Amino acid sequence: MTTNVIPPRLQEIIEEFSWAEGSEKLQLLLEFAEKMPPLPDWLNKSHNMEQIHECMTPVFVHAELENGGMVYYFDIPREAPTVRGYASLLSEGLKGEKPEIIINLSSDFYQAMGLQEVISHQRLRGLHAILSRLKKLAAPHVS
Repeated sequence: MTTNVIPPRLQEIIEEFSWAEGSEKLQLLLEFAEKMPPLPDWLNKSHNMEQIHECMTPVFVHAELENGGMVYYFDIPREAPTVRGYASLLSEGLKGEKPEIIINLSSDFYQAMGLQEVISHQRLRGLHAILSRLKKLAAPHVS
């Protein structure tokens, strides 16, 4: 299998960020934070979601395999817009992708977006932890 294939929707998001400069990148993250959909009624944070303890912000995630592709649901406080925005763009950019694609996604793909220019190193470690957990949640579904 080819490794490090960027799914089409995630590639569009990467390109959108790569064209933005400085504070525009942060503004795009804020827009993604605002677009994060609410949790479905059937999803309960205390019973159906995993906390990503490596993040300073309380980040909870749930993964489902739907029609052969992964779908991720996040619960992140509005008071953490950069983390919320990153999780939202991952959710959108990876929605419906095969688990194999997600597992093989480069953990530093955000560099093509230029996020390292506007986000602290500590925050980047948290973003890396989110993607690592998404990969871990996809792993049992690899055929």
